[in-house]
Amino acid sequence: MDEVQIQISPVQRRSFDRLINFTDAVVAIAITLQLLPLVDINATDGESIWKLISDNSSQIFVFWFTFLILSVLWLKHNQVFNSMRAFDGTIFWLNSLWMALIVFLPWPTALYGSLSDGQLNDTQGVGLLYWWTLSLISGVGWLVAIHAWQKPELLEESVLRERREGSGLKKYRGASFVSAFLLIGLAAEFTPPLVPYLSLGIIPMDLLLRKRTGGKKRKR
Repeated sequence: MDEVQIQISPVQRRSFDRLINFTDAVVAIAITLQLLPLVDINATDGESIWKLISDNSSQIFVFWFTFLILSVLWLKHNQVFNSMRAFDGTIFWLNSLWMALIVFLPWPTALYGSLSDGQLNDTQGVGLLYWWTLSLISGVGWLVAIHAWQKPELLEESVLRERREGSGLKKYRGASFVSAFLLIGLAAEFTPPLVPYLSLGIIPMDLLLRKRTGGKKRKR
């Protein structure tokens, strides 16, 4: 494939930088909103902090888990945008949908975290809503990466060299996250006891796929 030489104007570069800054601000606000259900937790007279934590363990666990997953999803989004130097209309609207889902996530997170241990066997769609929202966020981010990879004029020159050598934008990692969240959502609805085990496997899965898709050329 021939070298693609397309000049990006300062205005386009500045516009892209503003899109990145706006996206980062939205993610920061969404992560902060995840904390709001915990702010409403208050101890009663004479109740120890350990009893308070025990009584609200589901809410606390879901907060920390969601914080971790959002951090990973933002990191993947950041990696895709770092490979780009400009955006088009498709990227703008896909990214807007990605941000909308990120901002929507605190609601299913609060619902899912409010379930008591006895309710986890009958979530009535709450678990499905939470995990499939994560799947949609991951899926839209994956579409951003796929579209950018198909538009050489949007990519940095160094990424174009990787593209000719066939490294890709780690497309298999994107598909794996979408599939994992869909699977866990089904488990949350039909076999809730499996959810903790499946969810704990997400980070090792990402690390394994990162090593395999990055190969010897992965240097930053």
